[in-house]
Amino acid sequence: MNIQAMMKQAQKLQNDMLKEKKQIDEKIFEGKSSLVTVKVKGTKEITEVKIDAESLEKDDIEMLEDMILVAVNEANHKIDAETEEKMGKYTKGMPGLF
Repeated sequence: MNIQAMMKQAQKLQNDMLKEKKQIDEKIFEGKSSLVTVKVKGTKEITEVKIDAESLEKDDIEMLEDMILVAVNEANHKIDAETEEKMGKYTKGMPGLF
């Protein structure tokens, strides 16, 4: 294989990686706990927090804070899992590149 063919293949691979990463960044992931739903972009930017206020009593603030943590962490875990699934084929076992 000549150097030009290798460079062309490397450019295609880079473009494919950037396309996959952009799709992940633009996707909305949802995390839920019993009273809280959180929506997070693939960039880990929180776009929406919904609280089921009908089920909430005033004394439940600490529990609500914990539920928000759980929902955000679940959404972030989904982002990490999809990023690893889609980008892992490019990194070949080198975690943490994305």
